[in-house]
Amino acid sequence: MKTLALVAILATACVSTGTYNRKVDELTKQRDADAASAKQREAAAQKQYLELQGKLADVQASLDKATAEKADLQKLLDDDASLITTMKSRLEKLGQNVDSLVKEKSQLAQAMTDTAARLEELRKAKAASDARLATYHDIVAKLRGMIDSGQLKVITRSGRMIIALPTDILFDSGRTEVKPIGKAALARIAQVLSTVPDRDFLVAGHTDNVPIKTELFPSNWELSTRRAVEVVHYLVSQGMKPTVLAAAGYGEFDPIAANDTPEHRSQNRRIEIVLQPNIGDLPPLDDLGITPTTKK
Repeated sequence: MKTLALVAILATACVSTGTYNRKVDELTKQRDADAASAKQREAAAQKQYLELQGKLADVQASLDKATAEKADLQKLLDDDASLITTMKSRLEKLGQNVDSLVKEKSQLAQAMTDTAARLEELRKAKAASDARLATYHDIVAKLRGMIDSGQLKVITRSGRMIIALPTDILFDSGRTEVKPIGKAALARIAQVLSTVPDRDFLVAGHTDNVPIKTELFPSNWELSTRRAVEVVHYLVSQGMKPTVLAAAGYGEFDPIAANDTPEHRSQNRRIEIVLQPNIGDLPPLDDLGITPTTKK
């Protein structure tokens, strides 16, 4: 375009042929130089494009690698998160189990303590029972002759040992003075019971249901009580301590047989010497729901 414009200008200006040719050569050279320069720029641009394309490929590869690494790291992170969640869950369960085991351990320890205390109580109770049984056997052995002769009976009732003597051996009908044969029996009994340590004895009088009404004995209460007191006095006279003896009268109100025959009424007329239980033989007051009190 520049060449044509120049030719037009030169033609118009009517320049010389030499000048025209010179200008054409200059323009041709300029065109060739411009073409070469453009070609160089194109080559440089092509080179730069290829370099950028290579760099882009490298960047894409790096991006792909980074993306893959990111995915791997995300997977690891997800796995770690899942592991952490699992571990937290397990820790919570373990914590609950530990709390439960600690509580169970405490309960078991308390149960063991209670059981040990109960075993100790049972051991003491057994020891007391063995001692009580040994005492019973010893008394029976020492009174064996009187038992075999029918002078008395040794029985247990409500967990207590009782030496039972028929009042016919001890007293005449309606009387409270101890007969000689009765005194001999009571003397032997006193001798045996004096050897029993740490025991109290209750002497209980019993009658049949045949009523008595005298000035001295308005009822069987008075008769049975008076007879029990007389036996206590005689046992004391034979060496027993008065501090371990007590007397009680039951009248006809604690029969051991029906009062329907002479034989049955004879069984109800009796003196019983009851071995009282020791405090150690009784259950603890706490087991009975009783609060112990002290005298003011």
